[in-house]
Amino acid sequence: MDAGCQNMRSSNTTVAVGSDATSSTRVKMDAECQNTGSSNTTVAEGSDPTSSTRVKMDPGCQNMGSSNTTMADPTSSTRVKMDAECQNMGSSNTTVAEGSDPTSSTRVKMDAGCQNTGSSNTTGAEGSDPTSSTRVKMDADPDSTLTEFFTNCDDDLLFQLTKFYRDRLEQAIEEGVEGLALMLIGEDHFSGQEYQKVSELVQNGNRAGSAKLLLNLVMEKGPRARRMMWESFVKMHHSLRKLGTILREIQELGSDPINYMKVGQELSEIPSHLKDVQQKHKETLRVQTETLRVNTILIKEKVKIFQLVDRYAELTVISTVRDRTLVEHELLARGRDHEEWREKHLRRELEKIQTDQLFQSSFSQRKSKSGNSAAVSGVPGIGKTTMVQKIVHDWATGKIYPHFQFVFSFKFRDLNTINCRINLRNLILDQYPYFGNILGELWKNPKGLLFIFDGLDEFKDRIDFADNRRNTEPQYMCTDPECWCEVSDIVYSLIQHKLLPGCSVLVTSRPTALHLLEKADISVWAEILGFVGDERKGYFNKFFEDQTVAAAVFKHVEENEILYTMCYNPSYCWILGLSLGPFFTQRDRKQQQVPKTITQLYSYYIYNILKNHGREMENPRDVLLKLGEMAYTGVSKKKIVFRNGDLIEYNLQPSQFLSGFLMELLERDVSAQSVVYTFPHLTIQEFVAALTQFLTPDPGEIGKLLSEAHSKEDGRFEIFLRFVAGLSSPQSARPLVEFLGPFLHQTTCRVIDWVKEKVEGQIGDTQTETGKRKLLNTFHYLFESRNKALARNTVGSMEKLSFRGLRLTPIDCAVLSHVIGHCDTIKHLDLEECNIQCEGLQRLGPVLHKCQELSLGGNKVGDSGVKLLSAALRNQECKIQNLILYGNALTDSCAKDLASALSTNRSLIDLNLGSNNLGASGVKLLSVALRNPDCKMQKLCLNVNGLTDSCAEDLASALSTNRSLIDLNLGSNKLGDSGVKLLSVALRNPDCKIQELYLYGNALTDSCAEDLASALSTNRSLIDLNLGYNKLGDSGVKLLSVALRNPDCKIQELDLRGNDLTDSCAEDLASALSTNRSLIDLYLGYNNLGDSGVKLLSVALRNPDCKIQELDLVKNALTDSCAEDLASALSTNQSLRILSLESNSFTDQSVPALRRLILTCRSLEVIWLERNQFSPNGERQLESLRGSRRGLTVRV
Repeated sequence: MDAGCQNMRSSNTTVAVGSDATSSTRVKMDAECQNTGSSNTTVAEGSDPTSSTRVKMDPGCQNMGSSNTTMADPTSSTRVKMDAECQNMGSSNTTVAEGSDPTSSTRVKMDAGCQNTGSSNTTGAEGSDPTSSTRVKMDADPDSTLTEFFTNCDDDLLFQLTKFYRDRLEQAIEEGVEGLALMLIGEDHFSGQEYQKVSELVQNGNRAGSAKLLLNLVMEKGPRARRMMWESFVKMHHSLRKLGTILREIQELGSDPINYMKVGQELSEIPSHLKDVQQKHKETLRVQTETLRVNTILIKEKVKIFQLVDRYAELTVISTVRDRTLVEHELLARGRDHEEWREKHLRRELEKIQTDQLFQSSFSQRKSKSGNSAAVSGVPGIGKTTMVQKIVHDWATGKIYPHFQFVFSFKFRDLNTINCRINLRNLILDQYPYFGNILGELWKNPKGLLFIFDGLDEFKDRIDFADNRRNTEPQYMCTDPECWCEVSDIVYSLIQHKLLPGCSVLVTSRPTALHLLEKADISVWAEILGFVGDERKGYFNKFFEDQTVAAAVFKHVEENEILYTMCYNPSYCWILGLSLGPFFTQRDRKQQQVPKTITQLYSYYIYNILKNHGREMENPRDVLLKLGEMAYTGVSKKKIVFRNGDLIEYNLQPSQFLSGFLMELLERDVSAQSVVYTFPHLTIQEFVAALTQFLTPDPGEIGKLLSEAHSKEDGRFEIFLRFVAGLSSPQSARPLVEFLGPFLHQTTCRVIDWVKEKVEGQIGDTQTETGKRKLLNTFHYLFESRNKALARNTVGSMEKLSFRGLRLTPIDCAVLSHVIGHCDTIKHLDLEECNIQCEGLQRLGPVLHKCQELSLGGNKVGDSGVKLLSAALRNQECKIQNLILYGNALTDSCAKDLASALSTNRSLIDLNLGSNNLGASGVKLLSVALRNPDCKMQKLCLNVNGLTDSCAEDLASALSTNRSLIDLNLGSNKLGDSGVKLLSVALRNPDCKIQELYLYGNALTDSCAEDLASALSTNRSLIDLNLGYNKLGDSGVKLLSVALRNPDCKIQELDLRGNDLTDSCAEDLASALSTNRSLIDLYLGYNNLGDSGVKLLSVALRNPDCKIQELDLVKNALTDSCAEDLASALSTNQSLRILSLESNSFTDQSVPALRRLILTCRSLEVIWLERNQFSPNGERQLESLRGSRRGLTVRV
């Protein structure tokens, strides 16, 4: 695949997305984008070349000011060439060979050359993190409206803008803080010492502190520095996403943003006669919210009460919400998505929002003076209700939202008990009776009111914000707080600002109910991400009074990949604390029995309840059986709240024993208060439902029940099924048997049979994302079952396992490690583009050495990840032969470990390190390993690694002494003429064994051509040389042609695309073609040979001694004038199989000659004629020849 990108202002080219090149296919992709202001070209998308086809796809993109080019994904047996060149660019960003799969039988050339760039940023892998040495990409054409706005802005407005957006600006500039500081230094606003301080914080990993310092300094320096800072923001905003968001918001505010910035921030004076009731209200709310009730598993102290301020753990909340249909259990899916959210958060692409900013207008997505509505999303147990409690407590104690005079908080769970029409007045008085007749005064100032509604997903009535009847039909409209209507109408009208316009509303919900708010008038969307980083540790420190126990429990959680990933969720942390605490506080507990799977964890949770409550019941097994049946029905119907009627239906009596499993909640009724029941956490309900399957005396059709549960596509049974599989393990069941008696053996056997059937049925279906996800789920069943015999019987003979493109969490990686550990035949593990990162790789570490082919490209494993891989390579039992690590953000820091591993490893023969940032220093270290006589490396890919001539001598030394290396890719680096001259010395060494050498995109000129020509004349091994997208010119090619005429030259494939060639070198090339007996593939695309040049080449093609099989003349300014010459020459040619003539200027006038060429050149298999100037009739005439000869492909 060859992409030449020259002088193009702005383009985005995607090549052969999803193409499927089969076994004998050689792929080249040609797409051209020339002189375009802005273009987006997709070539051969989804194409499926057949086995006898040699496909060529070459994208040439010229005249780029700013470009982004993404290459294709070649399959295993394909010979691919990817060439991307970016020349004379004002600013460019090029991504090369992203997602490529250079496997063992693949010959890959990825060519990207970037020359003469004013300012460029070349990235090998998507999502790379710009470090301190990165030059921030400036927008070449700043938005004129923004520039004009800040030019005309007065000093006071700039001050107000900076103050208003301060918190968000700190986050927005983190990734570009050094570039911003450099710009301020250039304008004499910063001293060198100040820049150094900013830079030091970045180097120490404290980007947040660095951004804060920069803004502090700018604010201190006054209006000129502030103005320069905002003007710099305009230049930088395209490379800093969050900064761009802020600037777009300012642009949308129009000419007078002051009024908008004041919305929600005015402090209205409360009338004196309302001060007393406000004080009473605050005191009431303070008392109600100052304590936190935490359930325990102890009989004497079922509920512990803590001070909220002592127990509350800070959660990460982000100012965005993704609304996506969940195909799995919402906790599981959100847990998996949590990894993605966390990754984005760490890359500073997500804005963190504090709870006191939910009504700060700068986060508002909708600008409204009628009031603000905010929606906060979060999975069950993530802390929505506790966060609401903290917000109310902080308002009542004067810490946040001083502009709200009154806050009213409601739970949808309580509102469910209201079965009659009601008005807002009585809704408030029912909960806060002391307001009496004063409420009428509150209605006069709605801007001072905040209404909170917690748990939309639990509301029994559906509120349809898309229902237009609510705006037109009186019975659905509620515009007066004294008006009697349904509760749902009151909630709707408050959120939509139909009722008390100007008031603010906060709604919380699970993700599954978010779709209800799609059409609602929501100003701020937020999602509780849960605990990130050290916030997890902070929870356990607060959970356990004894910090020694806290440290021991957290250490165990941290070391166990399953448990650690779970504990982003506070409710999981609570279960972990209750279940694990006794192992570290009771002397009679053996720590080797500490739970390691989710099923074991929950077994010990139930064990602790039974131990504390079991003696109260004569038959705890019978009670749990009934409780589990109710729990299963709840899971089936997505029901989490149970009433007395449900208990009666399942013959359950409220008791001390039952209260260990169910929480009692008070529900407000119009006349009284009633009790409802819920499990402390949805996963506990699912576990009890799974446990029941093993307690029932008649297993019946357990297999059918499991299959029906498995068939539910919404994933409601996913965790339930994992628990069922886990409880088939004696290790998981053992703690419960003490109190519940033995599990039914017949059930255990049938569950194991069901898991076996599912794994075997899914193991071959990994072609689609759905198939991969289903297989991963069945692997989770295997993991939970801890059944070694079952694992060996189902996966023991696997040879290939691919989850390519499926996002994997550390939990998933731990599961895969467990599965592969039971497989002795695994040959190929393909985890490319799975986002496993270093944490995931760490889980896989113990089994990596077992694979022969290990594909880990595009995973951002980083230097620390490669250190883990190096340990696998040093393993004496290592079988890895092919290791793919392109696009993993590697630097020279990992080179020493990798070089050490290469020096001792005896299996590795193919290593792809493309699209990283090893640099010259890293390659120098690798060259030491290559000189080691024990090194067995045959293929090494180092394209797009920032290499310069300073490492060329080391590479040359390695080439001269290494006896195994035959394929070296150095494309898209900056070796230059001096570097290639040094390499040419090595090529002349008779001991050099290199057969394929790729030097595309290395800023080469005719200055190095003589050295290369000398090497070609004497070298006996080199058969494939790629010099594409350099600046060799006619003079350079003339020198190379001399070497090609030498009878000792063995070159079979020569790539000279994008080298500024004209007809001046055509005669020399023609002479070489006439005499050379080895050259079979010649690529001359993206040059300017013209008709006269091709006429000269046609003479050589007539020569019976010419052996050319593939000729590339893409985009060479060819017209109808040369068509007859080509047709005449090729009518007698017996060797040419592939001819590429795309992107030229042939018209219908050439159709007769081209038809004759196709019909008379009997060896021709593929001719490419796309992007010429044929009429529809001319295209039809050419396409009609497709079936004229077996195996012939004509692309027009």
